[in-house]
Amino acid sequence: MSSNVESNIRPEPDPELVRIAEYVADYRVESHDAIETARYCLMDTLGCGLLALRYPECAKHLGPLAPGTIVPNGARVPGTQFEMDPIKAAFDIGCMIRWLDYNDTWLAAEWGHPSDNLGAILAVADYLSRQSIAEGYVPLTMKNVLEAMVKAHEIQGVLALDNSFNRVGLDHVILVKVASTAVVTEMMGGSRDDIIDAVSQAFVDGQSLRTYRHTPNTGSRKSWAAGDATSRAVRLAMVTLTGEMGYPSALTAKTWGFYDVSFDGKPFSFQRDFGTYVMENILFKISYPAEFHGQTAVEASIELHDSVASKLDEIERIELTTHESAIRIISKEGALHNPADRDHCIQYMVACGLLYGELNADHYEDSVAKDPRIDQLRDKMVLTENKEWSKDYHEPSKRSIANAVQVFFKDGSSTDKVTVEYPLGHRRRRDEGIPVLVEKFKNNVFTRYPKRHGEEIIDLCLDEEALMEMPVNEFMNLMII
Repeated sequence: MSSNVESNIRPEPDPELVRIAEYVADYRVESHDAIETARYCLMDTLGCGLLALRYPECAKHLGPLAPGTIVPNGARVPGTQFEMDPIKAAFDIGCMIRWLDYNDTWLAAEWGHPSDNLGAILAVADYLSRQSIAEGYVPLTMKNVLEAMVKAHEIQGVLALDNSFNRVGLDHVILVKVASTAVVTEMMGGSRDDIIDAVSQAFVDGQSLRTYRHTPNTGSRKSWAAGDATSRAVRLAMVTLTGEMGYPSALTAKTWGFYDVSFDGKPFSFQRDFGTYVMENILFKISYPAEFHGQTAVEASIELHDSVASKLDEIERIELTTHESAIRIISKEGALHNPADRDHCIQYMVACGLLYGELNADHYEDSVAKDPRIDQLRDKMVLTENKEWSKDYHEPSKRSIANAVQVFFKDGSSTDKVTVEYPLGHRRRRDEGIPVLVEKFKNNVFTRYPKRHGEEIIDLCLDEEALMEMPVNEFMNLMII
């Protein structure tokens, strides 16, 4: 037989696919810390989505593809009256969640926002629950949603620990698609083998290029890319459960597999087994809707506001000390063209903190960006890397996101150098951060609901036992405006 003939023996599924599937199918979430954190994550994530509904550029993406379409017993979208198929509902919820860059974050070799997966999880859970009730069966509960969140967080986060998709030009929403596909396939009744097949489909898909997050192409797609990933996950799960075949060596097939085509031929590295680590250590964006590598820089700049706001014309230079990932991802010079461009620019964020003593989503809009003082301050900024901070960023026992800001004046004087190693949303500051997170949630709820309705939502979410026992469809009833 010719040595040029390729073997067509169908291999066993790639072990990475099996590992994901067995975790989703078999692992039981018993960590109360993980479930409690997931509840706060649910609150924070929904609050971010509700706040985003204030912005027309987000709202324009929402609703059925054919206007006016209502799917009987379909999935609902919080803060709206839409009732749609779970694929489009997943897109809408995912889009809302991510629009303002304000939901949770995970930083490692790859970064991303594991709560993006809630778009798929909540849409599918509502759809399944309403369908079950219509057929005389029992609906899912919010406990099921929280457990699914823990697993989706874990898949996305553990894959991100050692594997850098951004270094090969791929966007981190690939991990949202993979995690959501695995979890919702199981939610829909899929077996271990079904999950393997569905996840293989997620890797066979073409993947999003990261260019829409970076100069010179930074744009609003970065705000709906997660919705796109969650909706695709639901579609892949549904098509798999019709009996559509999977692709067992989707990762490892020579020449044609994901590793050779998209990952420089390197197999994934796993730093740890799947469990509950990611949810327990998730980073909340509590204070500022800003790319997470710059959160501590904003905190430092706001601390300096009172010292510099009245002396702007006297500033000679502003020194920002940071870590490698921040320099690579969010350091920008020159014109910033839209809100998505601005919330991925550490210099812009710091300038707002120094100028206004705060940073919120409105600061990225054109009405604020036209303030000439922002660019004047940006032009005076100098970034330097602290290599020890770059190391600590990847250190499992630390995972710091350190930044420092110091302002120097023309007369030779300077402010103190304000250093913040861990943002308010870090696990090391959990006791300090959770009360602020709850207040953030309350404020966001009241941007969308009247007082009595909003208080009902807040009281439920703060009552762990009541929330866990509530059927998903009843929870989503409460979220309709």
